Amino acid sequence: MNKAIKYRVYPTTEQSIMFAKTFGCARKIYNLMLADKIAGYQTTGKIPMVTPAMYKQEYPYLKEVDSFALCNVQLHLQAAFGNHFSKARKKRTGFPRFKSLKNSRKSYTTNNSHGTVAVSDGAIRLPKIGWVKAVIHRQPEDGWLLKSATVSQDPDGKYYVSVLFEIPDPVRDHVPDLSNAIGLDYASDGLYIDSNGNKGTNHKYYRESHEKLAKAQRRLSRMQGSRKGEKRSANYEKQLRKVNRIHRHIANQRLDHLHKLSTEIANRYDVVCAEDLDMRSLAGRGFGNGRATMDNGYGMFLGMLGYKLSDRGKYLVRVNKWFPSSQICHRCGKMHPEMKDLKIRVMDCSCGHHIGRDQNAALNILREGLRVLNESLAA
Repeated sequence: MNKAIKYRVYPTTEQSIMFAKTFGCARKIYNLMLADKIAGYQTTGKIPMVTPAMYKQEYPYLKEVDSFALCNVQLHLQAAFGNHFSKARKKRTGFPRFKSLKNSRKSYTTNNSHGTVAVSDGAIRLPKIGWVKAVIHRQPEDGWLLKSATVSQDPDGKYYVSVLFEIPDPVRDHVPDLSNAIGLDYASDGLYIDSNGNKGTNHKYYRESHEKLAKAQRRLSRMQGSRKGEKRSANYEKQLRKVNRIHRHIANQRLDHLHKLSTEIANRYDVVCAEDLDMRSLAGRGFGNGRATMDNGYGMFLGMLGYKLSDRGKYLVRVNKWFPSSQICHRCGKMHPEMKDLKIRVMDCSCGHHIGRDQNAALNILREGLRVLNESLAA
């Protein structure tokens, strides 16, 4: 299996210029190949095969950057076409679009060839760049094979390198202790409620910084460059970086808290059962709580739980989203269709069971998750 570790890097001025050139060349070659594919199809009815080498004579500056970066652009474009035309995908993606200088993500991917990419105590080596100062918060373990590295620059100007390793599959050498398990029910206010009745978090990081962000965005909207097609002034660019830094601060706060919560749960429990929800649909207009849903980061939280439990040889069980966890009395199993109304926050069953809606759902999710896990282990 593969594992990526993302490091913060601090390039010199010369290295920053080389990064900018590589970002630009990757974007340029993507747009050139996409344009030729479209033109070839319009002329012949077939999508032609194009390679980065075809453009280096006409655009000599492409030879200045890492060739692996350009080769990976070709692979990304092929994948984009494959995803669009694939009949096996449940949800088809749109037709590949040209990359914009202002709006596209600044990144490129390079491959490790005989040690061209390496990680040391305080630096990362990259082709055409050399050793770049980095914060190595985690060293690769013995037996990990370095495959590639993706260099990116965030809108706030910070640089990162995500290093991809091929690692041995985790070995689950013990039978999980099913008594050491927990169920999680998604909660718009609090991230989750677990089967013990505990709440995940009381923080709403976006809302906590909303006033500061709104003030910075109002200042930005009054500067030259805010209107469509208007040339951006130096003050606009400076204020835009301030807005992006606030967004990054909010995202970092959320990520830090989700990492701490997921690590604590992964260390404590052998089995975690959670709902497999479609968070994009929950954030839609129909539910009316899109801001709270996106501020929670529940999808990222489950992703973190998944790989952390897997690394420890433990299990994350995703319960089907159509399982009526909120409508079943945990004690007697009676169905309560009235619980479809989200305004009802407490379940009162005829068996005398009185319990909060979310904790009851978490207990049902735990029971269903353990049933699914037992079936998979017995198979």
